[in-house]
Amino acid sequence: MPGGVRCSRAASPVLCPGGWPHSLLELASRCNGFNPPPNQGPDPSLVYRPDVDPDVAKDKGSFRNYTSGPLLDRVLATYKLMHTRQTVDFVRKKHAQFGGFSYKKMTIMEAVDMLDGLVDESDPDVDFPNSFHAFQTAEGIRKAHPDKDWFHLVGLLHDLGKVLALAGEPQWAVVGDTFPVGCRPQASVVFCDSTFQDNPDLQDPLYSTELGMYQPHCGLENVLMSWGHDEYMYQMMKFNKFSLPPEAFYMIRFHSFYPWHTGGDYRQLCSARDLAMLPWVREFNKFDLYTKCPDLPDVDDLRPYYQGLIDKYCPGVLRW
Repeated sequence: MPGGVRCSRAASPVLCPGGWPHSLLELASRCNGFNPPPNQGPDPSLVYRPDVDPDVAKDKGSFRNYTSGPLLDRVLATYKLMHTRQTVDFVRKKHAQFGGFSYKKMTIMEAVDMLDGLVDESDPDVDFPNSFHAFQTAEGIRKAHPDKDWFHLVGLLHDLGKVLALAGEPQWAVVGDTFPVGCRPQASVVFCDSTFQDNPDLQDPLYSTELGMYQPHCGLENVLMSWGHDEYMYQMMKFNKFSLPPEAFYMIRFHSFYPWHTGGDYRQLCSARDLAMLPWVREFNKFDLYTKCPDLPDVDDLRPYYQGLIDKYCPGVLRW
């Protein structure tokens, strides 16, 4: 695309704009300066995730409409803002801003309840509180992996970083698929060819290369990820010394890193440990919130079980 960003490899027909309708390309070119409405929803990336079955999407009506409808403008505008403003400097500032975890003191269950106040206008298919999503994900994992109670808890925890949206953070700095900053975006990053052209890092001779500021196979623990609910929650868990296994931390930090766990990109940054953890992240994503069930769990009935897990792995009042 003229004026766009050249991705690190040939564009995927599933994710990149080359495989999308011409009207979508026109929308991308009009996104500069578009200010999305408030409460545009905590996860607009759901519409464009590569593992969403198109046949299932049709059953959702306009929720996963790839070519028309009011959601398309909103999703594209969110990613345009994200891919323009998520820079090395921005991410480092957010780590400094939130790294002291002085935003709020509360328990895990209080954070779950807090998400009831997060309005998701990008998801008209769901009209129940976000806390139900957490319990649905956790219960799906519990059914499939009854012997791994720590894994059940990860399902409850994984999106709690979205409390950032209730702390006044813009949606483009909280939600959506994540990617490394400090290097050129790879092909399976959503809208990779049409939304990065105004990102100042990509005018930098270092940050605009495939490896960017990193060494080959440096390990994802040494990579600066775009800022959002995944990275925040991962850092918060480390700060508060959650006694969960390493797999849990990987799941939380990288569950929205779709270009890696689903797109197959960024392997040049991965260590052997990252690749060993990849199946765990993929297993978790089978139960992530893009799959929804109309049968709501009895939250009051489930709370004692999950409170027991919280008391075991991350008890008490925590710093957020």
